[in-house]
Amino acid sequence: MMISTRGRYALRMMIDLAEHENEGYIPLKDIAARQNISKKYLEIIVKDLVHEKMILGVSGKGGGYMLCRKPKDYPIGEILEKLEGSFAVVSCLAKDAEPCERAESCKTLPLWKGFYTLVHEYFYTKTLEDIITGNLKKNEQET
Repeated sequence: MMISTRGRYALRMMIDLAEHENEGYIPLKDIAARQNISKKYLEIIVKDLVHEKMILGVSGKGGGYMLCRKPKDYPIGEILEKLEGSFAVVSCLAKDAEPCERAESCKTLPLWKGFYTLVHEYFYTKTLEDIITGNLKKNEQET
C-alpha cells in the first residue's frame, strides 16, 4: 500500500483547514502558499473533498473552504480512503467485494486480514485534532 501525492496533499490541506478553522472560509491561494503546493493541483483535490462532503466551499469574494466538522471528528483513515480508495490490499477484502469461493481454504487470507486491520485501525484512531495538537507525536513516541 502506498499513499499517493494526491492523498498526502489532501491530508495537508485538511490539516491546514483544521489549523485555521476559526478564520471562516480560507482562500485556496492561502492554503497553497502555506503548504507550498500548486494552487492548480489543490483545485483538483478540493473538488473531490467537496464532493465527498469533507469540506464546504464558497466561491466569490470572501469565499474559500472550511471543514464541515470539528477536527476531532475527522479520522485520518476516512480522509485517505475518500481520496485513495480502500486500504484493502487484496480484492476479497474490499468493501463491496463478492464473497470469495476460496475464503475457507485460503491460507493467506488471515495474513491479508491482519495487515488490513493494522492499517485500518491505525489510521482510523488518529484524527486531524491529534495532528494539529501534537498528540500524534506524543502517542507515537510511546509505542
